[in-house]
Amino acid sequence: MSNILLIGKDLPDGLDFAEGLAQGGNLIFTSQKSEADSSQFESEGIFTTNWNKSSSISAHSLIIKAETKFTNTDNIIFYFDSSYFCNQFELDKTEEVTEATENMITSYLYSAGEALKRINQRKEKITVTFLLREYPSKVDILLNSKGQNLLPASAIVNIAQQAFIALAENFSTNVNDNDFLSVILARCNNSNELYKNEKAIARWCVDSFKTIANQKNKQSVKHAANWNKVGAKVSTGFALFR
Repeated sequence: MSNILLIGKDLPDGLDFAEGLAQGGNLIFTSQKSEADSSQFESEGIFTTNWNKSSSISAHSLIIKAETKFTNTDNIIFYFDSSYFCNQFELDKTEEVTEATENMITSYLYSAGEALKRINQRKEKITVTFLLREYPSKVDILLNSKGQNLLPASAIVNIAQQAFIALAENFSTNVNDNDFLSVILARCNNSNELYKNEKAIARWCVDSFKTIANQKNKQSVKHAANWNKVGAKVSTGFALFR
C-alpha cells in the first residue's frame, strides 16, 4: 500500500485516474474543484483539498496537507492531461491567456518547486512521476495523415505541454544530488491503446512505482531523464521511449 499525492487534475474530473491509483488499497490525496466535493470520495481512500493554482503558498499548503494526512508520502504524480486542457482552452483567446497559464504552467512550477523543497527537508525515500497524456498540435496533425480527423490542440495548450516536458526533464536531474529521490517520466500519446482508459494508465503508474522501489542501485540522471511509454515496462537503465 502506498500514499500518493496526485497533482494536476482536480476531482471530480480526475476521478477515473484517482480511482485507478486507489485500487489495491493505496491512499490518494489530491485537489478538488469545490468544497462540496471534499468528503464524497473518502470511502474509496481518496482525500481532497482546495488548491489555488496561481499561488505558491497554496501549492505549499497542498504538499503539507498531504503529509499531515498520511504522515509520509511515498509517491507524487504530476499529471498533465493535454486532452482535458484542450476542452478548457479550445481557442487561443487573449483574454484566457492568464487563466490558461495559471492552470497549465504556473501551477506545475509552483507545486514541483514546493515538493522538491519538502523532499530535501524530509530526506525520506520517494518517487516522483511526471505523467503526460499528450495531444497532437496542428503541426503534428498536418504532418501525420492518420491524425487528419482530429482537432489540433490550441497554441496555448501545446506551449504548456512543452513547458511540462521541460519541467519534468529538469526535475529529473535532482536524482543526482538525492539518494532518496527517484523519478519516472512517462508519456501516453493518442495512439497508445491505453490512452482512453485513465484507470489503466493509473494502474501502470502503480506497477511502475513498485519496479522503481525494487531497484537496488541508485537511479542515475540518464536513467531518470528517460521518457517511458505508458503500457511498456518502466525503464531500469535504458531508454524505452524518446
